[in-house]
Amino acid sequence: MKNFKFFLFFSFFSLLIHGQVEKKFSNLHLIGKSKYFLNKKLKYNLIPKVADSFDSMRIAALSDGIKIKIISSYRSFNDQKNIWNRKFLKNESIGLSLKENIKKITKYSTIPGTSRHHWGTDIDIVDGSYVIEGDVLVTEKFYGKGPYVKLREWLEKNAKRFGFYLVYTNDKKRTGFNYEPWHYSYAPISIGFLNSFLNLNLNKVITSNEVLGNSFLESNFIEFYMENYVLGINPALKVDNYLTNKNR
Repeated sequence: MKNFKFFLFFSFFSLLIHGQVEKKFSNLHLIGKSKYFLNKKLKYNLIPKVADSFDSMRIAALSDGIKIKIISSYRSFNDQKNIWNRKFLKNESIGLSLKENIKKITKYSTIPGTSRHHWGTDIDIVDGSYVIEGDVLVTEKFYGKGPYVKLREWLEKNAKRFGFYLVYTNDKKRTGFNYEPWHYSYAPISIGFLNSFLNLNLNKVITSNEVLGNSFLESNFIEFYMENYVLGINPALKVDNYLTNKNR
């Protein structure tokens, strides 16, 4: 009982600290435009606390025969813009309308400036024990006879012990982006970033001329996108639900 009370206190204290963005992280950090990652050689290209917790998880998984490998961590605004614009041009070339184009892109990709990968708290991971050709971030590879089944099962059981939670779950009631069994977020810090992000005026960010298809991204769409995509996440990654889920 004593240990549980300490654990609960520590978790609550952590949320108080990370309930809003620390002073060293500006609003530009939230949209992938800060110089935080440019001026530092950060392990795994993650915020140090996140990198340390990932290392703890990686070592634990290794003892169970699973070699967790990061495919993607921090991603700048320009990185996300290049992903978005490349997909936009490809979809446009096959004749998709503007609306169809945006709908297809946002099955898996965020609008530049709104990616959780901007924060340095989120990771896309696979089992590095396998050499796979082509795209590794495919749901089918995490199921059936796929190479990442053991990784998925291990993470579902153990990841939250290290503060990591699946972002886009397989819950049929969840809205927004498609299920991603590879995308995990470090809750003790990302929750604070999300809360601060929701207070930003994103109209200028999302409607940037650098982003193709920006004419479709008007205020009504942005409101819909925020409610259904940005907040279409694992409830454990929202501050009101974090402690409840952590202690289950």
